[in-house]
Amino acid sequence: MKKVVKFGGSSLASAEQFIKVGNIIRADESRCFVVPSAPGKRFSGDTKITDMLYHCYELAESGQAFNKQLNQIKDRYLEIIRGLKLDFSLTEDFETIKKQFLAKAGSMYAASRGEYLNGKIMAKYLGYEFIDAANVIRFHKDESFDADTTQKLLSERLASCEKAVIPGFYGAMANGTVVTFSRGGSDITGSLVAKAVKANLYENWTDVSGFLVADPRVVKNPEIIHTITYTELRELAYMGASVLHEDAIFPVRQAGIPINIRNTNSPEDDGTMIVESTCRIPSYTITGIAGKKGFVAVNIEKDMMNSQVGFGRKVLGAFEDNGISFEHMPSGIDTMTIIVHQDEFEEKEQDVIADIQKATQPDSIDLESDLALIAVVGRGMKSTRGTAGRLFSALAHAHINVRMIDQGSSELNIIIGVRNDDFEAAINAIYNIFVLAQL
Repeated sequence: MKKVVKFGGSSLASAEQFIKVGNIIRADESRCFVVPSAPGKRFSGDTKITDMLYHCYELAESGQAFNKQLNQIKDRYLEIIRGLKLDFSLTEDFETIKKQFLAKAGSMYAASRGEYLNGKIMAKYLGYEFIDAANVIRFHKDESFDADTTQKLLSERLASCEKAVIPGFYGAMANGTVVTFSRGGSDITGSLVAKAVKANLYENWTDVSGFLVADPRVVKNPEIIHTITYTELRELAYMGASVLHEDAIFPVRQAGIPINIRNTNSPEDDGTMIVESTCRIPSYTITGIAGKKGFVAVNIEKDMMNSQVGFGRKVLGAFEDNGISFEHMPSGIDTMTIIVHQDEFEEKEQDVIADIQKATQPDSIDLESDLALIAVVGRGMKSTRGTAGRLFSALAHAHINVRMIDQGSSELNIIIGVRNDDFEAAINAIYNIFVLAQL
């Protein structure tokens, strides 16, 4: 058995959290490879190390004094080292960082030092080998990720290691220039390491006990999803649900490695298993609910639209030409609706409308703004009769008007559009009928 374990920033924010992490790793000998994030917030109102590094580098880049800010970062790490009672110093590392800041090494280099320094502390604390991610995670010259070279470098380097710490979030080009993934990219590093060592399981430790059925900021104390498929997770992540960086799914999915979302503060909880497929019957008809506000519907009407070859392509071309991607496209015989992000569309709305008019000569174009989209996702929906009926009945009882409906042929999800003002009430109505009513 071989496991890769990734710990988020909240799990490593202080010496106390480090000790919890150390106990988790030592409790299971198969936890061989550790991917740490930079220290997160220790308490409400605190600042993440990554944000401190960004600010510090901004001062350096603009020619302002930054020693005070760099010393504050150094003190945070020193506090962890002392709390762990380690005979260990990062003095030389901070001297190097200072020189690189003065040399304007780049904001990505600055941001990456949070994980780099935390990785060195973690390796010392555990007695594991430290491997700099800059040597094994490769990016192209245009800063795009180089998957093939990374797989080769990681596999070769880790083949000779029994236990190692590899910092998350960053890598480098062949010339050594540091490049970072997007925020939350340590999840991706963990996934890449799991694939490279052919792990049996990728454990992603955070501050929640798994993936929740709904956003806890909208629904009070939502239930935990015990098992979810990669496809379901992708649907929910696309609509805003986030516990795991969505790009972290692909490497382990290709290798057939399941992901287990766990809680550092409640290690006894089973968490959520993310798998390719499962015969487990879901606890509820739906697996999860997620949504976003801030969409606009562009409704296009024209008689005999369905008989005009290329009509849809011409309409979508108007959006493409103006650099706007669409989210959904429900349609009827003589009607077609394009759902787009309102903030992207507003600046170019007249250009898009004019281009649609020129290309298709529609009978009318109507805009409906301030829409929210909600995705109801679940592998159990396909085999359960009356799911859509229960959904719309629940919304009707909550006096919520549905402005748009879109369902894929897989019957894995139903996406509905409601007014922004009805967003929270709609999610609670759906949760109540599919979850609370089944408890």
